[in-house]
Amino acid sequence: MAKENKIRVTLVKSPNGVLKCHKANLEAMGLHKIGDSNTFLNDACIQGKIKKVVHLVKVEEI
Repeated sequence: MAKENKIRVTLVKSPNGVLKCHKANLEAMGLHKIGDSNTFLNDACIQGKIKKVVHLVKVEEI
């Protein structure tokens, strides 16, 4: 079985003052406070969400 690619997404900037759709993407990824992080499988859905909020998060491969 092939190894699944995983990524860790960490919120590094405050979502105050950003668009509602950006806040909704952060909520959907489970990122509420600065420093919160979550691990996801690296797929097209997550890549689209990250692309919207790339200026607020840090992404690292695991």
